Amino acid sequence: MSNKSFLINQKSTFKFNLTHIGKDVLFILVGVFCAGFGLKGFLLPNLFIDGGAMGIALLISETTKFPLSVLVVVVNLPFIILGFWQIGKQFAFKSIFAIVMLALSIYLIPYPLITSDKLLIAVFGGFFLGGGIGLSIRGGAVIDGTEVLAIYLSKKTGLSIGDIILLFNVVIFCFGAYILSVEVALYAMLTYIAAAKTVDFIIEGVEEYTGITIISDKSESIREMITETLGRGLTIYSGKGGYVKEGKSSEPKDIIYTIVTRLEIRKLKTEIDKIDPDAFLFMNSIKDTKGGMIKKRPLK
Repeated sequence: MSNKSFLINQKSTFKFNLTHIGKDVLFILVGVFCAGFGLKGFLLPNLFIDGGAMGIALLISETTKFPLSVLVVVVNLPFIILGFWQIGKQFAFKSIFAIVMLALSIYLIPYPLITSDKLLIAVFGGFFLGGGIGLSIRGGAVIDGTEVLAIYLSKKTGLSIGDIILLFNVVIFCFGAYILSVEVALYAMLTYIAAAKTVDFIIEGVEEYTGITIISDKSESIREMITETLGRGLTIYSGKGGYVKEGKSSEPKDIIYTIVTRLEIRKLKTEIDKIDPDAFLFMNSIKDTKGGMIKKRPLK
């Protein structure tokens, strides 16, 4: 490779990395602002708590009057150190940046108090806090380190990450009920549910994808329907049926695999039924996609 080609390649790589870093920082900063708004505009002034590391920080802050901006960093620090060893340096550095920015936003930004209605506080406080957590995760960082601990413990105990997070939060809510009140703990559960659902929505997106495998004797007609009627891409691979009558050989079949949004599943099944009511389908959830023809192309 010539020096000129090497320099061009290096410049292209640097530009690519800079673009990705810029996107990550933007996600983190917007997430930090959103989480700060949920905390100071809803939860903190009304003595509400949440689950996870943020819930611990809120609980300590409301019982000791210690500044939340400091507690957010202190409580999350052990989780970030664990993440450094379990996940990597880049994750740890991004998370430290996100948590420090969140602490500064809580300390410096005068967020307005939005409401004193308890139901609205629980729902929208959780919504904005969950939005902040989700956006930070999209940027490659966390502002609540509970999931790092859950990943570590799941490897050691065999429990799922979801089970560990649930158990962790049950302990926090029990302490909340004992130290504050049962009512606060119940509202905290509602806040946690709202935050968790918002995180899922932001990470998985509006268009949650589903992978569908189709096995049919009329695979060519189904292929044309998917590409021409639905405007979706697909992959075809060869296979053979495993169950055949004695004395007969298994015929090769084209197996179709496509990815659609959950809103298109019903339409796809209806169109397949028109072509082959006996077609065999099975589906699985897709958390994320990259490359290929995922987005629906315009039909002619």
